[in-house]
Amino acid sequence: MNYPFLTAAEAASIIRHGDTVGIGGFSSVGTPKAIPAALAERARELHEQGHPFQVGLITGGATGNQIDKALAEVQAVSFRTPFQSNKSMREAINTNNARYFDVHLSLIGQDVRYGFLGKINVAIIEASAITENGEIILSTSVGISPTLVEMADKILIELNEAHEDHLTGMHDIYLPDMPPHRREIPVYRVNDRIGTISIQADPRKVAGVVRTCERDAIAPFTPQNETTLQIGRNVADFLVREWKKGAIPHEFLPLQSGVGNIANAVLGALGADRQLPPFSMFTEVIQNSVIDLMLDGRICFATGSSLTLSDDKLDLLYDNMDTLGKRILLRPQEITNHPETIRRLGVIAINTALEADIFGNVNSTHVLGRQIMNGIGGSGDFARNAYLSIFTTPSTAKGGLISSIVPQVSHTDSTEHDVRILITEQGVADLRGKSPRQRAECIIENCAHPDYRQLLWDYVKLSDGTSCHTPLSLRNALKMHLAFAETGDMRNTVFE
Repeated sequence: MNYPFLTAAEAASIIRHGDTVGIGGFSSVGTPKAIPAALAERARELHEQGHPFQVGLITGGATGNQIDKALAEVQAVSFRTPFQSNKSMREAINTNNARYFDVHLSLIGQDVRYGFLGKINVAIIEASAITENGEIILSTSVGISPTLVEMADKILIELNEAHEDHLTGMHDIYLPDMPPHRREIPVYRVNDRIGTISIQADPRKVAGVVRTCERDAIAPFTPQNETTLQIGRNVADFLVREWKKGAIPHEFLPLQSGVGNIANAVLGALGADRQLPPFSMFTEVIQNSVIDLMLDGRICFATGSSLTLSDDKLDLLYDNMDTLGKRILLRPQEITNHPETIRRLGVIAINTALEADIFGNVNSTHVLGRQIMNGIGGSGDFARNAYLSIFTTPSTAKGGLISSIVPQVSHTDSTEHDVRILITEQGVADLRGKSPRQRAECIIENCAHPDYRQLLWDYVKLSDGTSCHTPLSLRNALKMHLAFAETGDMRNTVFE
């Protein structure tokens, strides 16, 4: 198939002010790079000439500096969904220079197909190869790229030759039928292949191809510290105890783990515990620790929506493709995050919280209930449907000035009904089968930092706990947040 080749500037010129642009990729990898940079430059030039230029951005997840930073800094984004993790985009959202609406990652693809978000004018996706008959082999992620190719009026492809042919065969592209004709998703084991290795685009919609040769720029994680390592050990110890007493099946269950230091610490601790059998991953993001544990024989298979790997780990994967290539599948996030597959496979979900309250409600997204950080991502997809739903957080932040355990979260993303286990470096709160008062006792005693335990008990004692189901004090529920906003230290809280 002879698609026309364009420069990045020529491709960017196809996008008009007011367009809704769908961006391929997931977790800042497998995203287009050259066209968004050219689009940002075009927006800057048009603004200097006094012309308006903004587009709406619909993505699979985070896109990083190449897209979010570049476009936010030239004020070229009218709205953004469903997830971002970039400082410049965050500032644009929190100053109301870009409208943002948060969506569960399992829903964004089908929302686009259902037409809930309007027309997709242009889709920009990254490919590692294009076959002779025009089929698109994606690169290091899938996200919602198959949906964007299906639904967009026009398609722009970045052909990233940095990956050569290493990724061919690693993708498993499958989308559910539209209701009322939808059938079950036929994933019964983590390694079941149910789709195709490529995407077939309508050739009439492909406006052009831009050649690139650039790896994903993955920011390094900060070094592990004793807090994150202890959280990892606490999670691993809890799961080993559950497994030994038969609460987890003997062959163990697939894990989902968020991205970041705590996730790496958890996987590292589980991999190091040779009491456990080798396990599999059914997750969103396949990160560095997964590759190491595969080579060590501790992870037997991993399916996700992205390979979020540093360059050295990607090289390690490519050098061992004969072994590892057969043990990894990249799927659309609508499959990796689908409630049906999560519940059927019995996934153990491990996600992170910004803060949790003494009843088990979790805030994953907002600082002081007002300032967006990243978004809910896929944590809600997994939390509600997992075999075990675990949330982790350090017990304090900002050097102890903030307690991550509070009387009431300032924003709720996952409710007490979806949070089964809460773990900090202090310990483990198993919330299963407990009333609100029992939950409060369990969380304060096991998860709160010692500097804040008495303060939290003071709150419980001041609430009207004798004549209500949940010992909540409307007068005092957010006093710890107010104390931090006013004095910079939650320890200065005075309850009334």
